[in-house]
Amino acid sequence: MNSFRYLQGHTFTSPFTASARMSDIILSSAVALQIISRFGIPLGFGDKSIGQVCEEHGVDTATLLLLLNCSIIDNYEPREEQIASVHLDSLLKYLTNSHSYFLDFRLPLIRQRLLAAMSNCPQDLMYVIRRFFDEYAEEVRKHMSYEDRIVFPYARKLMAGQQDPHYNIGIFIKRHDQIELKITELKNLLIKYYTAPTSYEITSVLHDIFSVEVDLSCHNYIEDSIFTPLIEYLEKKLS
Repeated sequence: MNSFRYLQGHTFTSPFTASARMSDIILSSAVALQIISRFGIPLGFGDKSIGQVCEEHGVDTATLLLLLNCSIIDNYEPREEQIASVHLDSLLKYLTNSHSYFLDFRLPLIRQRLLAAMSNCPQDLMYVIRRFFDEYAEEVRKHMSYEDRIVFPYARKLMAGQQDPHYNIGIFIKRHDQIELKITELKNLLIKYYTAPTSYEITSVLHDIFSVEVDLSCHNYIEDSIFTPLIEYLEKKLS
């Protein structure tokens, strides 16, 4: 089960369709906003439907809908036929843009805000938390770099009908860890041991950490429940 849905603080029960207005979905869920932005879809789509917006921006509608429904709708799990119909290029665009978002924007911004919020706390505590965060960010970078360098090119070759005799998705599955877990530890570290006077700044940073914890969990779920089964399906087709 993609339990990160419950970390969002709300759940939805009716799947979205291509005729639903894109603005209605985004107004109902911040997660939807993150998903469409990583497909490269800009805001300003008025009252257009999901299908219309996807057609305008060259995004596969079925793939976007699957990610939205799996990420937002309560108890929604992808069916085999849905996995088989996923448009790999659209999915990889989403995943690579997600990596850029986390590595180039979200985590650096949290680090900057975290250090600014801790400017008045004991230096030894600041050192521990800064080191903890930097080690975590490096783990995330290695995790995502491996996917960008090895896994995604392998997926593209499969889609082109080329199978690598030295690699398979099972190797990825064995090493695919839950990268959001350590940032959960950082959240706990701050809540339990941050002894400086509480300020709006540190509370705001904690809110950012709660948010990115959910976001990373959602990202991992999409890789485990949509991307990985799709690659397994492509491997079987070529075997």
